[in-house]
Amino acid sequence: MNAYKDSGLLPEGLRDDLPPQAGFEAGVTERLMAKFESYGYERVKPPLVEFEETLLTGPGAAVAAQMFRLMDPVSQRMMGVRPDMTLQVARIAATRLKHLARPARLSYAGQVLRVKGTQLRPEREIGQVGLELVGVASSDADAEVVTIAAEALAAVGVKDLSVDLVLPNLVPVIVGALGLDTALGEGVRAALDRKDAAAVEAVAGSSCSILTDLLTATGPSEPCLGRLKALDLPAPARDLVAALDRLVARIRAAQPALGITIDPCEYRGFEYHTGLSFTFFATGVRGELGRGGRYVLEPGEPATGFTLYMDSLLRALPAPTTLQRVFVPPNASRKAAAMLRAAGWRTVSGLDPAADDTAEARRLGCSHILVGEAAMPIESN
Repeated sequence: MNAYKDSGLLPEGLRDDLPPQAGFEAGVTERLMAKFESYGYERVKPPLVEFEETLLTGPGAAVAAQMFRLMDPVSQRMMGVRPDMTLQVARIAATRLKHLARPARLSYAGQVLRVKGTQLRPEREIGQVGLELVGVASSDADAEVVTIAAEALAAVGVKDLSVDLVLPNLVPVIVGALGLDTALGEGVRAALDRKDAAAVEAVAGSSCSILTDLLTATGPSEPCLGRLKALDLPAPARDLVAALDRLVARIRAAQPALGITIDPCEYRGFEYHTGLSFTFFATGVRGELGRGGRYVLEPGEPATGFTLYMDSLLRALPAPTTLQRVFVPPNASRKAAAMLRAAGWRTVSGLDPAADDTAEARRLGCSHILVGEAAMPIESN
């Protein structure tokens, strides 16, 4: 049997969260959830593991490659570890809460596990916090989830926040109107996602002009919207741009300090989204803080929502400070210790008499010691 000293190695992409980081993350999570609750979003708690076919139903098919699978020894059926909690909340809304008045507002928090990480996010176990607005497809619904996300992120201390708005179905609509076959359409979409104008021209030929013009509409929202509205787009694409215009106006009215950018060509990471989608970033922080957008539940019901990624979010916040801890000697007043806890102190009780209470307090990482009914600071060595 390996000794504990040899068992600290964890699989790639997994880690132990230690004090004070673990407690800090839990506190931030609960502050986010409280913000969602203040807007009427009720918390649900799906299981970590489900039957494979359930997780892969509807939008879940888009993340099948990221799912760990295992055999359930009880039912002898294949099960999957959730790679994303949105899929589970969608299932709950469509089944156990199908009777709930629409629009239904649901929130969640938990861990997900993925087969592999990415260059920007090598972590494979990720804490997710998010919400879903089910049963309505409108600019007001889109604006609600974007503005709640922005408000929640700002409330926990994120600075220099921006949101990137995308239309993952805009390019397919244009490609369809141009009559390009499936293979050409996929090539065009991939080239546009890479922002490779030469590749677009090589793939699309004479149809490339309107497609390459999309590349000029990437960046700050106001000038980009102007460029998009000036393009000779097919009617369904113009409708998408009009919806984007309405969303930008609503976000700007609710969050005037929020940076807003537009990328009409991006689609990677939005595989199951069917409409206006978005990603949140903070200046100088690796990886996106969260993303979301419109999608469709299995019965065809519209929904929109977002997921925040706790690993990136915590990188956007100042490092947690160590809370003041007061050492309570074995013979100290328990009533006084209880009063300190009620006032917000962290007390550490001595379980056995010590030769030097002050030295014991230092050894246990305490900044104060309970003397009589007062917490007295300990001088550093």
